[in-house]
Amino acid sequence: MITLTDFLIVSAALFCIGLYMIITKHNAIQILIGIELMLNAAILNLVAFGKFDKIANGGQVFALFAIVLAAATTAVALAIILNVYKKYRTIDPGKIDGLKD
Repeated sequence: MITLTDFLIVSAALFCIGLYMIITKHNAIQILIGIELMLNAAILNLVAFGKFDKIANGGQVFALFAIVLAAATTAVALAIILNVYKKYRTIDPGKIDGLKD
């Protein structure tokens, strides 16, 4: 039987991997993947805690909203990345300096 602790360990590992990707990568798409991993860790926590709430199922409802929000955020972020690439010919956030004063 999978316990709540198992879910939390997997979620913490996903969150740490996502945070590591955000800190170390210099590619906008890899940073976006790191953010998605962190969001998936949060969604896993919501579902894990919702599993033990037999009456209201609040965790699953919040997880559904989080998944929809993550999908919309990813679509907007990819559109921004494509427009930035079209203008600067790079997706390295450190090399994009056209918006600075």
